[in-house]
Amino acid sequence: MTSFKMRMHNLFFAALVSVAAAAAILTPAPARAQAPAPATATATESAPATATESKPLPPAPAPVTQEVVNPYGLDALWRQGDFVSKGTLIILVIMSIGSWYIGILKLFEQAKLLRQAKESDGKFWKANSVKDGIASLHEDSAFRFVAEKGAYAAEHHSVPEGSVIERVDLNAWVGMSIQRAIDTVNNRMQNGLAFLATVGSTAPFVGLFGTVWGIYHALTAIGIAGQASIDKVAGPVGESLIMTAFGLAVAVPAVLGYNWLVRRNKVAMELIRHFGGGVHMTLLGGGRGRDVRNGA
Repeated sequence: MTSFKMRMHNLFFAALVSVAAAAAILTPAPARAQAPAPATATATESAPATATESKPLPPAPAPVTQEVVNPYGLDALWRQGDFVSKGTLIILVIMSIGSWYIGILKLFEQAKLLRQAKESDGKFWKANSVKDGIASLHEDSAFRFVAEKGAYAAEHHSVPEGSVIERVDLNAWVGMSIQRAIDTVNNRMQNGLAFLATVGSTAPFVGLFGTVWGIYHALTAIGIAGQASIDKVAGPVGESLIMTAFGLAVAVPAVLGYNWLVRRNKVAMELIRHFGGGVHMTLLGGGRGRDVRNGA
């Protein structure tokens, strides 16, 4: 009995020692194993940060701009057109430049003639004689040209005596000379208007010819390619229709300019005819006409 108690006491004491030893072994071990972990994690996290700070990222590459060539438009029409298409375009350009040049030139000429009409009203009819009135006008004035022709006809009607001119009535002779001068001025004013009329009437048909020719070649190319989709048809046919638009763009200003300039010519010629009639009456009757015929 005593030995049994001693064995139980030793076993209980050994159990306590074992539990205490196990607690001593198990409790500090996790602490020692977990203590270096934060340092390792910190070192692991700081290493990339240090590497990132020491090596800056390269700059982003600039965006590459790629130029896309438009397969349609005027450039494509010129590059893909043959000599007939290019020749048609050149003809239309020449017509346009010529019509604008003539229109602007005639506009300046008409404005100059209207200024000369005001000059003749202010100077010629206030002069003491026809010769003084002629001298008061500008040398290139159309009104001076008409007055000079009338004065020359009245002065040389009976010189030399007995000539064929002397048999013609003075009124008819002077009137015919003034009318010829007016017709000469009228012909000068009409110069260039025929070109405007021609451009206005033919430019649309020139553009239409270019359109027909372009459509023919476009359809031929489509037939050879064997592709009749809308993107293959719309481009060439649309470019060909530009020819018609060019023709209309050339013709419409030419027609409008022609009608406007013709109207202004009529107004200017009426002023010249009135002036010529006054010179005619002055040369036939009154002191001024006798001064010219007598050589004063």
